[in-house]
Amino acid sequence: MPLDDANLISQDNVSSPLSMLYQWEAERPDDLFLTQPKGSQEVTYTWAETAQAARKVAAGLRALNYPKGSRIAILSKNCAEWMIADLGIMMAGHISVPIFATAGKDTIQYVLEHANCPLIFVGKLDSMEAQVAAIPDSVEKVALPYPNIPVKTSWESFTSVDPVLDSPVPDMNEIMTIIYTSGSTGQPKGVVHTYKTICWAARNSLNALSVSKDDRILSYLPLAHITERVLVEIASYYSTMQIRFVESLDTFTRDVKACQPTLFISVPRLWTKFQMGVLAKIPQKKLSFLLSIPFLGKKVAKKIRNEMGLGSARLWASGSAPLAPATIEWFLSIGIEISEGWGMTENSAYGTSSVPFRADKIGCIGKAYDGVDVRIADDGEIQVSSPCNMIGYYKEPEKTAGVFTNDGYLRTGDKGVIDSEGYVKITGRLKDIFKTEKGKYVTPAPIEAKLMENPIIEQVCVTGTNLPQPIALLVLSEEARAHNKTVIEQSLQVTLDDVNSGLESHQKLDRIVVFIEEWSIENDLLTPTLKVKRHVIEEKFKSVILTNYTDSVVWND
Repeated sequence: MPLDDANLISQDNVSSPLSMLYQWEAERPDDLFLTQPKGSQEVTYTWAETAQAARKVAAGLRALNYPKGSRIAILSKNCAEWMIADLGIMMAGHISVPIFATAGKDTIQYVLEHANCPLIFVGKLDSMEAQVAAIPDSVEKVALPYPNIPVKTSWESFTSVDPVLDSPVPDMNEIMTIIYTSGSTGQPKGVVHTYKTICWAARNSLNALSVSKDDRILSYLPLAHITERVLVEIASYYSTMQIRFVESLDTFTRDVKACQPTLFISVPRLWTKFQMGVLAKIPQKKLSFLLSIPFLGKKVAKKIRNEMGLGSARLWASGSAPLAPATIEWFLSIGIEISEGWGMTENSAYGTSSVPFRADKIGCIGKAYDGVDVRIADDGEIQVSSPCNMIGYYKEPEKTAGVFTNDGYLRTGDKGVIDSEGYVKITGRLKDIFKTEKGKYVTPAPIEAKLMENPIIEQVCVTGTNLPQPIALLVLSEEARAHNKTVIEQSLQVTLDDVNSGLESHQKLDRIVVFIEEWSIENDLLTPTLKVKRHVIEEKFKSVILTNYTDSVVWND
């Protein structure tokens, strides 16, 4: 679709987040924007208060006399001050470098060194002492306003300055941010986005998702990740929707209910946890019976949505990784229409969308957004061209050249197909395809998706390089772990037989290996966006993978 389409904002017409901030500061100064729960209280920021706080951050940064375009890092869980610090960085003429709040020592040190960051804002973290200790002494550290952050410069002292009075507006071609990928292999790459690339995506998402000032959203997926950054933070500067933050994992349910979000974005693992939480209270057989009763079924579904805190939601979305079609269909039965979307850090998380929801397109990642062109290469790779593609990888021209085709399309690394209506379906990752001992290639993603249809399976990795047949490594859901092994084995055997019945002979799974230990970010088996680190798992559990077993369902105790 051409960029001058009536519903599409051209690149030239996109204003910067700062321009929008100044507009709302003047036009809607007393309207609520950000809500930050802190214990039994809430800290709120109107548009005027947000702008004032950002102006003080900018003044604090200007006082340090860093060269224009210095890279300023943010290491924190989501909070109101994360966004305020980001605005202050923009206002001071610098470039933000977010770091995942779950990042370990090596990642923190690599990013700070690679981006040459002179200063870092440090906020809420789970491994506070170790993560702060990883920050080199040469990097100035400023604490966000939360307790027990062991750095010398507090938020209060840093912002105890007169706010900047001017209202600088950046050139849209200037670099706005460098976002380091959470990749499953090797060192993270610094994805460079200008104001023009990332803001074009954020502004146009409002049209695609029909977002307005009346919307409310909960910010809990990492702001260091492209999706939350574009579709929540930056989009809010154009829509003026209200944002509420989650205080902690323990208060998640409370915070969802307090927010009553009209838009709710999540990832597959969390959707599965929602499902398991419901089934822990109402067994599936009883739930199915209740939902089948006229009138009562709708009341039951509404009550479940309200208990989740999603009773006011009009749009539900999932991304980061594929969500099992069976899970989407289960949520559909209780009135939650989960639209899958697809994007990458490299294209501002703005690739395809399944909005409006269509039950007949479950399993697809949707159609290309307006202004985005999606094509399938000869080898099956999905390639995209759009105004929101990155300008390159920071300090890595060879990798930049390698990820773009000669005619400017981004190589995504995902394999897929496009149907006659333009709906895209991902069939796997090019780099995940492996060859068995028989010399046959296996694409794990579709097999993993079929296994995940069993709700007792929470995480799965199909592998089999140089094995006679592929195998499945998996972790059970928390609820399933409470059941006895015999019941679990019977369920997994039924799933194994069902999955194998639909596979070609070289794809059939030889066995399922059940792991007791959960795969997590902390043990380095998941990325910060909860994707399985396939190659790390294969290396860590190499001996388990290569062991010969006689049973088709085995336990790795």
